[in-house]
Amino acid sequence: MVFDYIDGGSGAERTMAANRDAFGDITFRPRMGEPPASISLKTTVLGQELNSPLLFAPCGLMGTMHPAAEAGTVRVAESRGTIAAISSYSSKSLEHIAAASNATKWFQLYFLGGRAGAMSLVERAEAAGYGAIVLTLDTNVPASRERDTRNKVVFPLALNFTTITRFGPMSIVRPRWLWRFMRAGMPFHVANVVDAPSLAEVNTHASIFNSPPAWGDVEWIRQRFTGNVVVKGILTAADALRAVDVGADAIIVSNHGGRQLDGAPATLRALPEVVDAVAGRAEVYMDGGVRHGSDIAKAMALGARAVFIGRPYLYGLALAGDAGVAAVHDVLTAQLTETMHLLGCDDVRKLDASWLW
Repeated sequence: MVFDYIDGGSGAERTMAANRDAFGDITFRPRMGEPPASISLKTTVLGQELNSPLLFAPCGLMGTMHPAAEAGTVRVAESRGTIAAISSYSSKSLEHIAAASNATKWFQLYFLGGRAGAMSLVERAEAAGYGAIVLTLDTNVPASRERDTRNKVVFPLALNFTTITRFGPMSIVRPRWLWRFMRAGMPFHVANVVDAPSLAEVNTHASIFNSPPAWGDVEWIRQRFTGNVVVKGILTAADALRAVDVGADAIIVSNHGGRQLDGAPATLRALPEVVDAVAGRAEVYMDGGVRHGSDIAKAMALGARAVFIGRPYLYGLALAGDAGVAAVHDVLTAQLTETMHLLGCDDVRKLDASWLW
């Protein structure tokens, strides 16, 4: 059930598949005869220089995958000179994760407990030093994820006789996972709620759907948070313009990894429309379907300033904790470097549509 939670999407998983397939529909226009002497992967994101354009997307319930979870991911982000965004559904509190690394961290916000709960989380994130709030707009209702339904996963997760009976057999045959999960204190809960007296009575799963954020909430957060505000879940020019108008500093073109509206467009296909509409008024990033370093190059050539990965680094985390996350990052950036050499382009910031068919 943990693997299916990571690996699966919503509905018939068509959007999840489309995210990956879109990269195969675009090919490069390499330039020969002037081989680069060196390659620069450096870019800037909201004024911060990064060693590469590869960032870690926010993902929930990472403690079920490996005890290193979010803390391990931010440690890798610091060592590699990049940024990790942390989910409201993190397995440890946002304060605990912030203390694990000096790297810049972003906090992805769900409205746990309505506006009052959201404001509590925003204030805590600011106090803990998070540099940006990432407001997710594409989760106004829970999507049907059929693998979770088949595994009888019901949110919010709770440790009781029913769940022990349901998941015990599949856990027993995976003793190494079970042992490290038990040693970590079985972190399946939403720590940002459980560890906060003001939110302790909130039904975490229900509350994010009872009062999902709207455009007015972007303005509301913009007025109350001194850092940057990033809007995640944008797929059209109209919504991109609206996000900029209400104060977004950046936009993430995202369909939630194919985990919400099945039938939404692949993010790579939606990316150029959003980039053209924003016209430099906000930075644009994307996620969804990235599985190779060449995918990062294609996204950047279509206008993305940076690219987030989700499932790839979660696979690495589940296998080997910090070392697995680092390995996935290093494989992808090595592939990106190779792609740049073969393209004949010495700097990722020079990529544009002229490098693509």
